[in-house]
Amino acid sequence: TVLVVTLEVFVTYKTYARVLKWLALALASYLVTVVIIDEPWQEILVAPFIPHVEFSFSFLFIITGVFGTSISPYMFFWQASEEVEEERAMGLTRRGRKPRLPKHFMTDMRIDTALGMFAAEAGQWLIIVTTATVLFRNGVKNISTAADAAKALEPLVRTFPNSGQVARDIFAVGVIGLGLLAIPVLAGAAAYALSEALGWKEGLARRLNEAKGFYGIIIAATAVGLSLNFIGVDPIKALVYSAVINCVAAVPLIYAIARINANPGILGKQVGGPLSRIFLWLTFAVMGLSALGALVMMVWKPR
Repeated sequence: TVLVVTLEVFVTYKTYARVLKWLALALASYLVTVVIIDEPWQEILVAPFIPHVEFSFSFLFIITGVFGTSISPYMFFWQASEEVEEERAMGLTRRGRKPRLPKHFMTDMRIDTALGMFAAEAGQWLIIVTTATVLFRNGVKNISTAADAAKALEPLVRTFPNSGQVARDIFAVGVIGLGLLAIPVLAGAAAYALSEALGWKEGLARRLNEAKGFYGIIIAATAVGLSLNFIGVDPIKALVYSAVINCVAAVPLIYAIARINANPGILGKQVGGPLSRIFLWLTFAVMGLSALGALVMMVWKPR
């Protein structure tokens, strides 16, 4: 954790961006884990299209958390801010001036975002598959840490000799790699959002003495997250609750983005097309109804 924060604060943006790209390869570990495990693939491939649905608080609570993990508020701040950092690094824009972007830039940005989201969601799906088919089916339902999940895999995977140990180690590598990737992203997103709200200088391209408040938020946010390990907070439950809160917080932000997406007064010729608008409003409706449904089921529990 200290190493990651040190890199984020003191290393140049170009170098740090390369570090994040390499850490993203940790997603591949979950694919390897699934390949090692003898999975019921017919059932797995059918389930996304014919899902099991329950109208209960626990089900809607978890679904809301899944949505909050997939589309989190921090993404809106981090993604937009890093696109601007990339433009500055490429010399396409300067602070206080209107950017002059080449025609292919928006296309490249869409492709980059689409590939990134696909990789992230594929990784999430692989984690769900592994925990559901191996851990849950074998009665392992109380996991307090990611390390517990990795350890629990070992005695349950018997595809080939020592396959359990291999699956455990690879799964652990994925957890560590994505943890190192998530720490700077989450702390950085908070720093961008708060710095912009407070009118402070911000940006990873700036040096520490140029944006002390921005980097101070990164250090403070990381320290708070690290301290949770020492005060008895269950990290898995904390992740679930924070994911649900993310979903609730994302709903009004998606509404605002949907309005901006269709406003030529703000975006000019870059307004979203019909398909973009449909999916934005559909996402807003699904996430909003999920959060509302969980709240209703929590208050009104059917007998």
